Amino acid sequence: MRNVAIVGVGISRFGVRNDVRIDELAWESVKDALNDAGIEQRDIEFCSVGTFGSFNAEILPAVLCCDYCNLRFKGTLRTEAACATGSAAFFTGFNAVASGFADIVLVLGVEKMCESPTPVAVEFIGRSANYFWEFENFGVTFPGYYALHATAYMNKYGAGEEDLARVAVKNHYYGSLNPKAHFRNRITLEDAVKSRYVAWPLKLYDCCPISDGSAAVILASEEAARKLTDTPIWVRGIGVSNDSANMSRRSGFTSLAAAVDAARKAYRMAGIEYDDPLRYIDVANVHDCFTIAEILAYEDLNFAKRGEGYLLLREEQTYIGGKIPVNVDGGLKAKGHPLGATGVGMIVELTKQLRKQVENGRQAPIVKGNALAHNVGGTGHYCYITILSTEKPKWGG
Repeated sequence: MRNVAIVGVGISRFGVRNDVRIDELAWESVKDALNDAGIEQRDIEFCSVGTFGSFNAEILPAVLCCDYCNLRFKGTLRTEAACATGSAAFFTGFNAVASGFADIVLVLGVEKMCESPTPVAVEFIGRSANYFWEFENFGVTFPGYYALHATAYMNKYGAGEEDLARVAVKNHYYGSLNPKAHFRNRITLEDAVKSRYVAWPLKLYDCCPISDGSAAVILASEEAARKLTDTPIWVRGIGVSNDSANMSRRSGFTSLAAAVDAARKAYRMAGIEYDDPLRYIDVANVHDCFTIAEILAYEDLNFAKRGEGYLLLREEQTYIGGKIPVNVDGGLKAKGHPLGATGVGMIVELTKQLRKQVENGRQAPIVKGNALAHNVGGTGHYCYITILSTEKPKWGG
């Protein structure tokens, strides 16, 4: 495989974007990524587009968005991996460059979820599990799925509802500093604990919003990157895994097995020891669609021992200045979760972190030169772990 570098990134404002169509929303991030890379549309050789779809009227969003962005006759495809759709698009773009198929590739993640009424959006997402068994028979929605994880975790390890709320407080704090975030309001622990229940023990502030947004990344081969930038950010490792669509076939509810498997694969590719990843990683973005999901991620990634992830929050170890800053862009909880854009948005944030380009008090200390993105589809149906680095990997040809 060839080495693959990120040479340009862009991101739109996340939120309820009734001011734009999906193709216009896509252009907001694509134009910034092109400008960041110092290239034009004619330089792009292939487009990988991640969008879950179903939420708005367009059934061929990849073609539509490429057309609006003046990216015709490039070749494109649409990827889908539920909430990990953006990372799946990034993985596809990475492979196009690593394989030698193309030298410069655009990865676009875009979603217009807010065109659908909230009950419709909730149903679409709920259908992403095993429809005929879990949704049709029992009517389980995604808050309900993650409530199962939360109750199992709390029962086994003694965490409380306040521990879940600490995730929301942290991520709203950093969201308040991010001009692209859906929610820019800070909240207190009391605000979170006293918010209404959605699916016990998960409350309103334990749940991410339904959002619109887009994010774009430009990938380049080593030779092309050398001509475009003095500060390439390299793809050091990617791990991909999946698990059963049927929750009753899972081994337990206090971990996502696909996330553990994907992390081991990504660490192995990156030359990182699973037993001590914090020796290598400066900053992480993890999939906090619900507050319990962030706590599970700490443990699945081995940032903390089993049953001790919530203690990192009590000690504020996942804030900037702690052991491992996590979701300092606000995460899905506050920045927002437009499904197709989420994974690409993580890569945009971490690229800027590694370049030391983040403002407003959100810049994490970059000492080791590595960052990690953890993107889950469904409730562990899919998982993509991506490790970025300021240092060129040794495995590239």
